[in-house]
Amino acid sequence: MTFTGLCHHLHTATICSTDIDTIKRFYVDAMGMQIEGPYPITEGQRITQRKLWDIGADIDFDYYLIHRQAVPSLVKIRFLHLKTATPHMHNSYSSRELGPFSLGFPNGDIHQMDQRVKEYGFGQMAEMQIGDVTRDGKTYPYYETIYQGPDYLHCVGLQRGGQMDQVSPIDEKTKLGGPGYSAYVTDNSDSELKFYQDILDLEIRFDWVWEASEGSALGIEAGVPFRFVSLYAKGSNQNHLLFLDYKDGVFEPLNAAPRIPNQGLGMWSFLTSDIEKVAALAKENKARIVQNPMPFDDPIFGTCQAMSLQTPSGFMIEIINL
Repeated sequence: MTFTGLCHHLHTATICSTDIDTIKRFYVDAMGMQIEGPYPITEGQRITQRKLWDIGADIDFDYYLIHRQAVPSLVKIRFLHLKTATPHMHNSYSSRELGPFSLGFPNGDIHQMDQRVKEYGFGQMAEMQIGDVTRDGKTYPYYETIYQGPDYLHCVGLQRGGQMDQVSPIDEKTKLGGPGYSAYVTDNSDSELKFYQDILDLEIRFDWVWEASEGSALGIEAGVPFRFVSLYAKGSNQNHLLFLDYKDGVFEPLNAAPRIPNQGLGMWSFLTSDIEKVAALAKENKARIVQNPMPFDDPIFGTCQAMSLQTPSGFMIEIINL
C-alpha cells in the first residue's frame, strides 16, 4: 500500500477501561484477536505518556496491545487498563449519543461471528440486517449487525457476499477480521470533517444522506435522515473513518469528555511522513494542540516523534512520525 497524503490511515484506537475481564472476553474470546502485555513502562516513558495523552499523575494504568496477528495492516487496539476509575464517556448504547460510536469488524462468515459473540454473552442493537448493495454495476448481498461491546462501544459485524472483497482484509484461515474502521457521531459534521481534511490530509470518499430503515441496526426510528460520510487516507482502501450526523437535530449528550483517560474509545492514532507539517497545519487551523511534537518511546510504535491534538468536538488525536 502506497500512501500519497500527509497522514496514513487509522493505525491504532486507544480504549480505556477498568474491566479487563470483559475486554478480553469480547476482543480476544469472541472476536478472535490476540492480547499482549502488560508492557513494562519506565518512569521516563510514563512521564511522556502523561504529557502526550493529558493524563494526570493521580490516574494509574497498565498498557496492553490487542491486535489480529494474522492481518497486521488492520487497526490495532491500545488498551489502557485503568487502576483508577474514570467516568464512562457514554451513558448507554443509544446511537443518538455524541462522540466515538464504533469499531467495525468486517469478516468472511458473519454467522460464525454472530454465534461467537452471543456465546460469550454480548447483546446486539437489532436483528441482523440482510440486503443487497450495487457496486460497479454488480449487485451483491450484505449482512450487518451491531453488537454491544464493552464500555458502551458499538462493534459492527459486516460481511459482503457474492465473492466480493470485504471492507477490510480478513484472516482467510479463520474468516475473522477487523477492526477495519471506526465511526463517530457528531452534531457538527462540517467542522469535524474540515479538521481531518485540512490538518491530516484525509479525503472524503462518499458523503450521503440516508434514512434509517425499519429495524435499523442503529436502533433509531425509521425514516430519520442522517448524513453518512467516509474519510480515507489518500492511497488507502481500509482503516477508514465514518461520521454520522442526524439531520433531525436530535442528539444525546456524553457523560464525560470524548477522550482518554475517560472510559471507552478515546483516541485515534495516525502515522505521518511529516509531523512538523501536521503541527503547522494544526496551528494554522487553530486546532487545540495538547502536546507539540516530542520524542516518544512506545511499545507499539517504538522510538518515534509524537504529538497530540483535539478535534473540534474534543476527541483526542495522536500523530506518530516513525
